[in-house]
Amino acid sequence: ITTDRAEVENLNTGNKRIPKDPETCDIPFHVSEFIERNVGNDYDSLSKLGQLIDQLSKNKMKLEEQVLTVSSEVPKRIQKALQNAEDSKVSLYQLLESERILSDLVNSHLLTSSPWMEEFGALISQIKEVERHLAYLKQISQVEELSDFEETLTQLYWPFIGPAQSKALGLAPSSANATEIYSNFEALFSQLLKLQLSDELLTKPKQLPEKYFLLPTPPIILPMQIMLAPLQKRFKYHFTGNRQTNVLSKPEWYLTQVLMWIGNHVSFLEDKVQPILDKAGTSVNARLEFSRALVMLILEKLDAEIPCMLYDDNLFCHLVDEILLFERELHGIHGYLSSLPSCLHILSEETYFQRWLTVERKFALQKMDSMLSSEAAWVSQYKDITDVDEMKVPDCAETFMTLLLVITDRYKHLPIATRKLQFLELQKELVDDFRIRLTQVMKEETRTPLAFRYCAILNAVNYIATVLADWADNVFFLQLQQAALEMSAESDMLSKLQLGKLASLESSVFDEMIQLLERLKQDMLTRQVDHVFNEVKEVAKIYKRERWLSLPSQAEQAVMSLSSSACPLLLTLRDRLLQLEQQLCYTLFKIFWQMLAEQVDLFIYQEVILANHFNEGGAAQLQFDMTRNLFPLFSHYCKRPENYFKHIKEACIVLNLNIGSALLLKDVLQTATETRTGISSNSNQPSAVAALNELGIYKLAPKDVEILLNLRTNWPNAGR
Repeated sequence: ITTDRAEVENLNTGNKRIPKDPETCDIPFHVSEFIERNVGNDYDSLSKLGQLIDQLSKNKMKLEEQVLTVSSEVPKRIQKALQNAEDSKVSLYQLLESERILSDLVNSHLLTSSPWMEEFGALISQIKEVERHLAYLKQISQVEELSDFEETLTQLYWPFIGPAQSKALGLAPSSANATEIYSNFEALFSQLLKLQLSDELLTKPKQLPEKYFLLPTPPIILPMQIMLAPLQKRFKYHFTGNRQTNVLSKPEWYLTQVLMWIGNHVSFLEDKVQPILDKAGTSVNARLEFSRALVMLILEKLDAEIPCMLYDDNLFCHLVDEILLFERELHGIHGYLSSLPSCLHILSEETYFQRWLTVERKFALQKMDSMLSSEAAWVSQYKDITDVDEMKVPDCAETFMTLLLVITDRYKHLPIATRKLQFLELQKELVDDFRIRLTQVMKEETRTPLAFRYCAILNAVNYIATVLADWADNVFFLQLQQAALEMSAESDMLSKLQLGKLASLESSVFDEMIQLLERLKQDMLTRQVDHVFNEVKEVAKIYKRERWLSLPSQAEQAVMSLSSSACPLLLTLRDRLLQLEQQLCYTLFKIFWQMLAEQVDLFIYQEVILANHFNEGGAAQLQFDMTRNLFPLFSHYCKRPENYFKHIKEACIVLNLNIGSALLLKDVLQTATETRTGISSNSNQPSAVAALNELGIYKLAPKDVEILLNLRTNWPNAGR
C-alpha cells in the first residue's frame, strides 16, 4: 500500500512538472518523465524496458513513414494550388476585358437609339390623345343614340302601364307612321346593342350581400336598361320613402305591380324585341331579361325590409305567403328560370330561413291542435260516397296530409338543397308528432277497440303510412334522397350499410316514419283481433263441450243442420266482421279477418277437435258446421276461405275418412314411424307425406294425423 501511494505521488509530481506550453520541445525532459512514469523507483520494472524500447521503435518507424509521405505530397499540392491561382488570375483579366468591350458596345447603342426613343415617345403620346378623343366621340354618340332611342320609346307610349295600352301597342302596327316608329326602334336598339358590346357601357347592378348565395349574372343589356328606367323610377317612387303605397304590411302591392308590368309588356318583348336580339346573334331572352331586372328591384327592397318584420309573426308570415304566390306565378305563368335570382334566395338566408322554419312549425302545430279537437275530426268527408271513401280517411288525417302537401309546395322551389332537407326534417317531425298524438288518443280508446273512434284512428295511421310510401317514389323526394346521400357521404353521418340502401333506393327519406306507423298499425290491429277472439272463445265454451262422441250419424238424420251450440260463435264472428268491414278500410279489414281466421283456425283445432273424441256422427256434424257455416262467413272476402282454415279443413278430412281409408292411412303412418325408428325396413310402402297429399292434407304433419286418427271412435274391433 505504501509503494502504491509513493507511485501515485510521483506521478502527480511528474504531472505537475510537465510543461504546459504545447510548442515547448524538451526531449531529455520528456524522456526522463516517460521513464519515471513507467519505471519510477521500482527496480523490478526494469524488465519491462525491452518491451518499451520495442514499442518506441515501432512508433518511431510509423512516424518516419508519415514524415516521408507528407514531405513528398505537400510540395505537389502547393504547386497545384499555385497553378490554379495563376489560371484564375488569367480568367479574371479576360472577363474584365470582355466587360469593358460590352460596356463600350452598350454605350454606343444607347447613343444610336436615343433619337428613336424620342420619336416613339411622341407617337405614344399621340395614340393616347387619339384614344381620349375616341372615347369622347363614343360618349357623344351614345348620348345622341340614347336621346333618339328615348324619343322613339316616347312615341311608342312606353312603358305600357295598363293592359289596354299593352294590347293596343304590343301588336303589329297597321299605320305607316307606326311602321316608321318600329323601324327606328329596331335600328336604334341594334346600334345600342353594338355600342354596348364594343365598349361595355353598362350600368352595373347593385350587388346584394353574399349571404343570399345569388349566382353571378351578366349586367342587363344597354337598350333594355333604357327601356326599364321609367319602370324603375315608378317602383322607387311608389315603394320607397314615405309614400302611402310603401307599407310593410302590404308586400302584395309591389309584388302584384311587378307581375302586372311583366304581363303588360310580354307581347311587345316577344314580338318586337326578341326578333332584334335573334337577328343580332345574341342568346339574350328579352322576356327573361326584362323580368330579371324587375325582380332585382324586389330583392333590393326585401333586403332592406325583412329585418324590420322578422320578429312580427303576422307580418313575416304574410310576407312569406305573398312571396310564394309571387314566385309561383312568376315561374308558372311567365316562365322565369330557377337559375336566375329570385325572392327565395332572400328567404334562404340563414337568419330569415330559421325564422321561416320556426313560424311554419308554430302554425303547423296550431293547425294540428285545431284539426284533432274538431267535432268532425274522426268522420270521413266522403262517408256517403262509397267510390271515393275506400280508405275511410278521417277528416283530421286528410287535413294533416294536406298540410304536409302544402308545406312541400311552399319549399319545393327553394334554390338550395340543404334548405329543402331542413324543411323535410320539419315534415318528418310533424309526422312523428301527429303519430304520438294519435297514439295518445288511441290509448284512451283501448277499452273499446271495436268502437268507431278507435277504427278511425287506425284508418288514419294506415292512410298516412300509405301516402308517405307513395311520396317516397315521387321524383322530388327522390332528388332530396340523392341530396341527403351526397351530404351524408361528405360528412360521414351514416354507416356504409345505410348509405348503400339510400343509394340503391331500397329505403326512402320517410322509411323511419313509415316503420313507426306500421308498428302502431300492427299493434292496433292485434288489439282488435285479440278482442274479437276473446269474445269468440267466450261464446265457444258451449261448443267445446258438445257431445261429439254420441251424436247421431248422418244416415240417422233426415237433414243435417247447424249445431245449436255453434250459433253464438258464428253470430259473434258474423257481427264483428260486418261491423269492422264497415268501419275499417279494405286493406286493414283484409289484414284483420286473415289474422282472426288464423286464430280461430288454431283455436277450434286445438280446443275443440284435439280436446274431444268423435264418432261418425260427431265428425260429420263438425264438418258440416265448419264447411257449410264457418267457412261461408269468410266467402264474402275471398274465393276459397277454407285455405285460411287449413287445420280445421284437414282435421275434418281425417275424421271423416271411411273406415277402409282410415285403416290404410293408419297402417301407412305406423309403417313410416317404424321405418324412421329402424324397427322396419319396408321400402315398398308409400311414404306418409305422399299418402297425406293424396288425401289433400298438406298442413298437418304425420304425427298430427296419427293423433287425429286416434280421436276417432268408429273403429272395428279388429282394427283397434
